[in-house]
Amino acid sequence: MPAIVLVPGLNCSARLFSSQIPALWQFGPVTVADHRHGETITAIAQHILATAPPRFALAGLSMGGYIALEMVRLAPERVEKLALLATNARADSAEQQEKRRVRIARAEAGQFEADVMEQFEMAVHRLHGADASLRALNRTMALEVGAETFVAHSRAIIGRRDQRQLLPAIAVPTLVVAGDGDQIMPAAMTDELAAAIPGARLVTLQQSGHLLSLEQPEQLNAALTRWLAE
Repeated sequence: MPAIVLVPGLNCSARLFSSQIPALWQFGPVTVADHRHGETITAIAQHILATAPPRFALAGLSMGGYIALEMVRLAPERVEKLALLATNARADSAEQQEKRRVRIARAEAGQFEADVMEQFEMAVHRLHGADASLRALNRTMALEVGAETFVAHSRAIIGRRDQRQLLPAIAVPTLVVAGDGDQIMPAAMTDELAAAIPGARLVTLQQSGHLLSLEQPEQLNAALTRWLAE
């Protein structure tokens, strides 16, 4: 039974995977990585590898996917299986970098919580924009991670490497999961991942935005348990 390492995304705490842990635990011990250490994606990946089991199945959501790909680049022999959730392999465009810098400035000016609340409807499927409990959970996670970490993570994302050249060399069973209503990660990005990784399987969750694990936990669990069982 493989150990399983889950890597959260930007402004996400361990609560992101609260519905996945009981389902995945049936296959092996589950760890939610602490991604709050390191100033670059590489440094964060190195920190997680330093505390991870010798070999493990690896899943990361959004920024967690950027970190997961870097972990594969740094230590491919340790990763038995890979799941990339609502993520992509490209570096930020100039436009994306500028949007991040605006959000960094807001956080540094004391407007972090306001920014989180304003971004919520972009992070979920249009059908979930009025979901008060999901909005509250999104806020709770962001405050648990904190403004200082958000700024550090945003700068790390801006400076991350383009990983597209890595994809054809990934030789482990790989699952790519997308949300059909993800406003942050367009289908073209997840399609590109699945097409470039040999043998990768693409699953699209219905009525899900970017926060796959919270919006459609049962659909995601079905995809992840099949991935682990194969």
